[in-house]
Amino acid sequence: MTNPNHSQQDTLKKNTVVVIPCYNSGNRAHDAVLGALARVERVIVVDDGSADGCMETIVDMPAQTIRFPRNRGKGHALIAGIRAALELPDVMAIALMDADGQHDPAELPGLFAQFQAAEADLLIGARRFDEETTPWRSRFGNRVTIGVMWLLCGRRLPDTQCGFRLLSPQFARHFVERIPGGRYETEMRMLLLALKGGFHIVSAPIATLYEPGNPTSHFRKVRDSMRVYWALAQMALVRSATAQRQKEDTGNNDDER
Repeated sequence: MTNPNHSQQDTLKKNTVVVIPCYNSGNRAHDAVLGALARVERVIVVDDGSADGCMETIVDMPAQTIRFPRNRGKGHALIAGIRAALELPDVMAIALMDADGQHDPAELPGLFAQFQAAEADLLIGARRFDEETTPWRSRFGNRVTIGVMWLLCGRRLPDTQCGFRLLSPQFARHFVERIPGGRYETEMRMLLLALKGGFHIVSAPIATLYEPGNPTSHFRKVRDSMRVYWALAQMALVRSATAQRQKEDTGNNDDER
């Protein structure tokens, strides 16, 4: 992974905001927020209706908090956090991290260096889906989603669902203005919006951190997977309709000649 220089580290610290959606993350939220604050000055934690006391573990930390009285879904939490980040001054990047311990804050400097070097609008972490560390359902689900996205949208990425991301302010604003809140499908809609809008997307490898049995995940295998695939199908339908209109317009122009 690219090693950030001193200037990049300074920009990361002062001009990057980390947004962490949090839902019943237990003590893991404490480590995630503490690790983020070691790399950046501004962290926003969005409590998505947690009921396990996880927010009490960060009450003394200098992080901005947004609280939902009930669980609304990760997508709503992301959008609320990104909106809050965009209201802050001198923001050059918005980083998204999960609170459940699956993302290592120590990787932020390297990811930011690659984000800057590529002049990207959206950087998505790419997990290593090896059999020893990754639950089979995560490996299978990611492979299926990669294949479906390639077939329907014509773009292949090594990981489409990873929540460890960096956004440019321009794309972040474009995103919150166009995508309604939701659950896990919101991350797919973010990617599809970037593709549709011609924004620069890059992937960067990250460590794969799973506990045995993956107890921290709130992803519902059937329901949330269907939401993700529906988002992909909608994008494919729009692409098909656009291509058909372009074909008809070309035919009409030929007839006029």
